[in-house]
Amino acid sequence: MTTVTHPGLEAFVSGERSFAVGLRPQDALAMPLVDVLDVLRARYGDAIDVALSDEATDLDRDLDDLPAVVRSPVADQADSSWLQRTNMVGINVRTVGTFANVVTYALTLPAAFDAIQLLPFWESGVVKSLYGMAGWTLDTAYASDELREVADHLDSVGRQLRAMSNLLHVMGRTVGMDVVPHTDRFAEQVLGNPDLFEWMKIRDRRIVDHTDGVLDEALHAVATWLAERGPARDGDTLPATQDDLFGLPEDQRLHLLFGDPADQQARTDRRIDLVKYLKWFGLEPVPATMGPPFRGIEINPDPARTVVDEHGMEWPEIVISEPQFMSRVFSPMARYKLYERLDDNENWEVDFDRPRHHVWDYVQDHYADAVHVGNVDFMRGDMAHVGMRPDGVPDQVDEFYDILGGVKAHVQRAHGAPWFASLAEAFLPARDVFQFGEELDHLEAAGADVALGDLQATVVGDAEYLRRFRRYLDDLATRRTAPAYTVMTADKDDPRFDEFYRAGNEARWFTALLLTDMPSYTGLGFEIRDVHWEPAPNEHYTKTFVFEERGDTNIHPSKARFSDQYVWGQNQDLFDHLTDLRVFAEGLLADLGEASTAWLIPPDATTLRGIAAWTQEADSLPPGVHRHVCVVNYDLESGSGAFGLPALPGDHVLTPIFSTLGPASLDPEPVTHNGLFHRIDDVAAGEGRVYRLDPVGRPCHP
Repeated sequence: MTTVTHPGLEAFVSGERSFAVGLRPQDALAMPLVDVLDVLRARYGDAIDVALSDEATDLDRDLDDLPAVVRSPVADQADSSWLQRTNMVGINVRTVGTFANVVTYALTLPAAFDAIQLLPFWESGVVKSLYGMAGWTLDTAYASDELREVADHLDSVGRQLRAMSNLLHVMGRTVGMDVVPHTDRFAEQVLGNPDLFEWMKIRDRRIVDHTDGVLDEALHAVATWLAERGPARDGDTLPATQDDLFGLPEDQRLHLLFGDPADQQARTDRRIDLVKYLKWFGLEPVPATMGPPFRGIEINPDPARTVVDEHGMEWPEIVISEPQFMSRVFSPMARYKLYERLDDNENWEVDFDRPRHHVWDYVQDHYADAVHVGNVDFMRGDMAHVGMRPDGVPDQVDEFYDILGGVKAHVQRAHGAPWFASLAEAFLPARDVFQFGEELDHLEAAGADVALGDLQATVVGDAEYLRRFRRYLDDLATRRTAPAYTVMTADKDDPRFDEFYRAGNEARWFTALLLTDMPSYTGLGFEIRDVHWEPAPNEHYTKTFVFEERGDTNIHPSKARFSDQYVWGQNQDLFDHLTDLRVFAEGLLADLGEASTAWLIPPDATTLRGIAAWTQEADSLPPGVHRHVCVVNYDLESGSGAFGLPALPGDHVLTPIFSTLGPASLDPEPVTHNGLFHRIDDVAAGEGRVYRLDPVGRPCHP
């Protein structure tokens, strides 16, 4: 076995800690994979080799037949509500390079961060956006040569994805993946299955036809192109008719159209040629849209708003015909046509009473297959806020209400996995911002267990932060879908949002970790993120790794990068503070178990004070465990001044045991009851503090 040299790894191997304390992410990722696997073997024994074995990475085996040590840690749960108590970490695999490196990064995460959510891992299309899938083929860029050298059978990116999830399961973590209800506008899904999407015809910068009949032209054009160009592989026989072509199983049809799945460049070249052919006839899929009125698009007639790509194709700007607040067209993407249209789509209206069952089956089956390959435990529903129904949630909610809810329910049935859970990418805005009334009504109807929310898009302690946080807590107590305490996401780690993370970061993590019955979400790299008073180069932001644009990075917020290497922060002070917090929280959370929160001073929705405090419901604690009081001053400019902590027993004292500012900032004297409340003299700006509630006369020293 390789000698372990970092003291954090030694404590991890011994079981003293659940993570490598003090090991920076960039230093962990510099370790050879063989050393990482030796460290894991020293901690978990033979389970690591089982996770990597031919048996456990055999993609033809049912998940139920996998060795017990690599099955989901939540497979014994009766439903999916477990997600509502997790601390999730979102990882764009591009930032760490390979699936194997996700496991290496996990060495730096304490057990409290018990769920890993992976951004999309399929081949991508225009500007290489992760959310514009070019097909169902996994991106081979995420395969690891090191992992292939570990075992000959780990010779495909699918097997390596499975191996990664197996290892994370052994480490006690659940694994999630993105479910994306759209594709790149000219993805293999679109070109190989035109009937699954909506089509339009463009002439002279005008949409001249968007009726259902355009589909027939698209089908004919694809079949004619194939007949003219011939099959992608020499020796293959073309179907006799158009109906025969589209009657083939999808994999056979895609082989004819684009070729060997292992030859990405050849498939891409064929796809581009077919796109050019379709555009010559003016045939294009309808792009995805967002925000009221959702439907009704047109071409901007201004030639200056037209882009000519590297292949000489013109792409005029597409806009909402009657835009309102939040109206947006996602030109590179196309949404699946899940419902028929009213009046032959004359007015761009959707007939929600006529779901297109074969389209639902297609989407649900493919994502169920991905769950099988990845051995994953939950999904993140991309763009879950796009409901499109002008009248909101209907009186009767059926299985065709929402495609993300449909995928969740289908996976649960297909894999016998009632525990398969759903995180919704939804921002909980004011009523009707996204047209369907109250967003939580929509999310509950769609079966979402957790909503991402939008706390990450606020400055800690400002008025909007306090209002949203308090509203989320009220919703947490009353709704089936739990709002998350979101620290940062890949979509917010971008120069436009630097102001959110210049201060208050310790308070964010303190709340995320110690508010035990509220789910949380944070993006990779937050723990060591630099403070940016001016925009840094784009390689420093995870948001820009959602794309692969190249160009001038001097104009922010450009998405372009010059390098494929993510640049980790060097904020050692923040890393040290958060490491101390993680070490402390690990011990405390192990004692608290599944305790329920009792608020003493909730976040102030009137925004007049920045202080908040909570403890645990006494009857929810394990026997013999003391209650603890968590206090945070979300005001980043001023100390709290003296205040009272109400509703605590007068025959107990508050023994200070932790501060995010370090032990030197703690007054060791216990806080006594003054007959009315426990009086706290002051909590510094941005400080989080923990007290233990001890009986008078019998304080337990920290």
